[in-house]
Amino acid sequence: MSSLFSPINYFYPIVSFIICAIATPVVRVIARKKGWLAQPTTDRWHKKPTALVGGIAIYCGIAVPLLFLSDFSSILPHFLPNSHRASIPSIGATIWVGITFLFVLGLIDDFRSIKPYSKLVGQILAASLVAFLGHRLHWLTSMTLDTTLTILWIVGITNAFNLLDNMDGLCAGIGAIAALYLSLLLGGVNPDAAVAATLLFGSLAAFLIYNFNPASIFMGDSGSLVIGFTAAVLSLCFPEAGAKNRLASFAVPIMLMMVPIFDTSLVTFIRILSGRKASVGGKDHTSHRLVLMGFSERRAVLFLYGIGIVAGLSAIFVSTQDTLTSPVVIIPIGVSFLLMGIYLAQLRVYPEKEFSLLRERSYTPILIQLTYKRQLMLVMMDFFLIGFVYYLSYRLRFDTEYFPFYFKIFLKSLPAVIACKFIAFFSFGVYRGIWGFLGLDDILVHLKASIIASIFSVVAVTYIYRFEDFSKGVFIIDWLLTTGYLIGTRGSFRLFMDTMKRRTLSGEAVLIYGAGRGGEILLREILHNHQLKIKPLGFIDDDPIKSGKKLQGYPILGTSSDLNKLTLKHKVSGLLVSFRPEHIHQHDDRLDSVKRFCKENGLFLKRFSVCLEDMDLNP
Repeated sequence: MSSLFSPINYFYPIVSFIICAIATPVVRVIARKKGWLAQPTTDRWHKKPTALVGGIAIYCGIAVPLLFLSDFSSILPHFLPNSHRASIPSIGATIWVGITFLFVLGLIDDFRSIKPYSKLVGQILAASLVAFLGHRLHWLTSMTLDTTLTILWIVGITNAFNLLDNMDGLCAGIGAIAALYLSLLLGGVNPDAAVAATLLFGSLAAFLIYNFNPASIFMGDSGSLVIGFTAAVLSLCFPEAGAKNRLASFAVPIMLMMVPIFDTSLVTFIRILSGRKASVGGKDHTSHRLVLMGFSERRAVLFLYGIGIVAGLSAIFVSTQDTLTSPVVIIPIGVSFLLMGIYLAQLRVYPEKEFSLLRERSYTPILIQLTYKRQLMLVMMDFFLIGFVYYLSYRLRFDTEYFPFYFKIFLKSLPAVIACKFIAFFSFGVYRGIWGFLGLDDILVHLKASIIASIFSVVAVTYIYRFEDFSKGVFIIDWLLTTGYLIGTRGSFRLFMDTMKRRTLSGEAVLIYGAGRGGEILLREILHNHQLKIKPLGFIDDDPIKSGKKLQGYPILGTSSDLNKLTLKHKVSGLLVSFRPEHIHQHDDRLDSVKRFCKENGLFLKRFSVCLEDMDLNP
């Protein structure tokens, strides 16, 4: 192949796009005529019969151009005894052989549903072929261990994309994003691999025309295995060619594959803890959990596209930086995915009885234990974030020329800073709060804890090191960042819980009459009590100044005189009066008008009240 930046190479993805764009509708027509359809089932997401084996078109879009562009002459000597094997075969030829084998394997599975272990054996064979031909991760100095890790990486990523094929356009879209970034990253490193990446991108971009929601054709295993294998093998080429820094050779491939890795890890972890087989399908993937939060199918897929794009941009940044700068991006990305995993794991996907299987096993119900020991997780997270924030403060304060000198100062003072901050956090009750209930008082606690933690740190380094070679600016930056991460991480749990509650509300649509303190209390009760089966659309209030504003994120739509217009515009089932009993008499005239309107239009009218009742003390 010629260099990626040769004009002829821009023609390659166009060719693969055209091939797949033509082949996909042809395959769809044949699949419908032959009855090769995916029928809706309880553990699948689609709701109507959909054509299968779209992987044929994806394979053609990649394999046909690759067949003519690749040099297969260097593969044969590896299979002949006593032959010269000095050169590593072309990556394009290696990919072509591997995807052809996996395409046939996936096609058999699409028609006959072979056992999971049979597919796994096939994936191991394909991955072993890649390692046998000399392509490795180059993560470890031991060739034996690195070869084993390479095989595990290829099998893992291939399976991850296979599992990611759980919602319209998700696997193809994430694969296309990864392929695009791979082509950019490998352009100046391995032109042959870069061209193969552009072919993958062109084929998947064409397939998305027919596979994006609502999909008219599914790729099946014959497509997802090909995508996963191609992406996995191409990702070997970055560390194989030698990154600018050692850390990037590990981080870049992982960041490029972050979405499928995250989805597979989350699903496998939760299924095992829930007593389910990891190989059995279900509606418990990242995309499904996003839908449970209130996202539409399209928005859930687009949200994951966005994550893939951000992870890819981060990978490009890391690939251009040195080892001391890369953690500035790597650690926040890792923490963000960790927090997202914690959020999504809290969503109840399986029936309650399935969680009870944990109690019937001989091992400890880890999922239940983690639910009640979240503070332990916060302590562990803070341990890493305190070190990272202190490191980031030095990196922001000093440029590349002076940073190596101050990095030594950072290392020797880090244990003291971690100890001081944990003492302050513990003393001020940072770990006594409850997840999801961060309020103003809690924010003040975290703010005071951060201030005292920084003061303790300054005192400690002054006492131990006499503050020699230390910078006051570092500790100011560290305080600002520490305060931000403390409030940000704790606030993110509150934000997630509120967002989930609002998005998952269902029931009769209502308007709340009264946008005051009573209305706010009523709204909170509705959000926290889904058994009410009520979904508020917004408020009405007789104070015209409030119209157009928002209360707790819900709009104040108008006054009681606007009821007729509002009920025509929105499918309102009733009204909830939020006035406190002692204030109702102030609104008698307007309330009577509202009562008549509800009666004439068949709307229910209910009054919200909070009261304390004496309980019978007799046993």
